Amino acid sequence: MNPSMMSAAVLVAHRKALQLACLPVPKPGPREILVRLEACGVCHTDVHIWQGDVRPTDEPRPFVLGHEGVGRVVELGGDVDNWKIGESIGVPWLHDTCQTCDECIAGAEPFCQAQRAHGLNVPGAFAEYVVVDSRFAVRLPEGVDPLQTAPVMCAGVTAFGAVRRANVRIGETVAVFGCGGLGLYAVQIAARAGARVIGIDRDPEKLRRARELGAVATFLADEMLEAAFDAEHRAHACINFAPTAVTWKAMVSAVRPRGRIVAAAMVSQAVPLNQEWLTATGVTITGTSVGTRTEMQETVAIHAVRPLRNEIVPITLKEASTALEALANGRAAGRFVIDFR
Repeated sequence: MNPSMMSAAVLVAHRKALQLACLPVPKPGPREILVRLEACGVCHTDVHIWQGDVRPTDEPRPFVLGHEGVGRVVELGGDVDNWKIGESIGVPWLHDTCQTCDECIAGAEPFCQAQRAHGLNVPGAFAEYVVVDSRFAVRLPEGVDPLQTAPVMCAGVTAFGAVRRANVRIGETVAVFGCGGLGLYAVQIAARAGARVIGIDRDPEKLRRARELGAVATFLADEMLEAAFDAEHRAHACINFAPTAVTWKAMVSAVRPRGRIVAAAMVSQAVPLNQEWLTATGVTITGTSVGTRTEMQETVAIHAVRPLRNEIVPITLKEASTALEALANGRAAGRFVIDFR
């Protein structure tokens, strides 16, 4: 029998420490599943929400962040017949979408404008228990490491979706701007897809990790970066995971004619765009959000066969605020993951 109360880290004020609270365990409704968490990653999107840069129209009650959860099914709501108690399950960004708009019908549900997300529109996984929609939850293979798998629920599938949206082909050169957690996943995914990967970051240690994980070359993001992309290193695709507009000029310098630029980081600042340059080069510029449910299944399958690697920093639930502050200040030594075990 499930307990009636649980521990959770609750957002009570933006940019203030999360409050550790004892809350009632939620009950799953129709098509919903109750999950007992084993782990939950701390994502940079959690930082944007915590800081108040991203705000929902209606805040969830309680306001619990977290959308990189891994756990076990402990209770099924009505009309759930494709899950069993005890199964390993992933809690992704998407809780649900409208299922009726053009984007949902086309299988592009991350662009649904009526989507609801864990930790933004509905309570998330910075808690011992969370409710998920059975249609959007992710079935996980037995035996995967919860701590290594939790960030795959958002960072991993976002990187996979970005590489997919960049239309990367075997033998092409892919420039990954920002080799933090998401960028390092993209380095691995693109390299496994047969691409020639170049990693770009301001941190030499992250560049070392990028080379270790499959990058054939790395460039330091300094004042010389724009001049670094000679004929040998011009990229068919540039993917930006760095949460800054500073990378824009370097991407314009790096991309080949008819290349692709994909924005994967949340950057609110405007960047200059010369339309004459667009007509002369035919470069495609697009954005990406988290992956689709199908891409999530593909990412999990890749991870199950050969785990996608990242530096994991285990923390306790009460350390979630410290992790958010470290991410906000650029002091994260890896992917923070709350260990509920």
